[in-house]
Amino acid sequence: MEPGNLIAVIVTAILVFVVAYALGRLSARAQWSRREKEIRADTAKRQRAVVGGQVSEQLAPYFPDFPYPPSEARFIGKPIDFLVFAGMDDKAIEKVVFVEVKTGSSRLSSQERHLKEAIEAGRVEWLTYRAPAAPI
Repeated sequence: MEPGNLIAVIVTAILVFVVAYALGRLSARAQWSRREKEIRADTAKRQRAVVGGQVSEQLAPYFPDFPYPPSEARFIGKPIDFLVFAGMDDKAIEKVVFVEVKTGSSRLSSQERHLKEAIEAGRVEWLTYRAPAAPI
């Protein structure tokens, strides 16, 4: 092969490689752009669901079908949403109810499930803690 032909083959091979690389990058960028839009839409949908759930948690005692007066419910947040002191309005607490608010198809977390099991098994206690006196 003549030196001029060899240079032409090398230059052609380099040009083919550069064009193929550029086309591959453009294709990958277009695919990522489409995928990015899907990911962003899914993220926004999930965020709306989380915020909606958090709002429902806070407002649950004020919904008409909530079984206790809102004045007897105390928001805790984690690991349980509310403690209801049934009868507190009448100054005679009859029972304490642990309330977890769920929306849609959400389920109990493992920590919430363990708490539910402990309560149902009667593993609940009362503790009066006396804090040490502050030094003067």
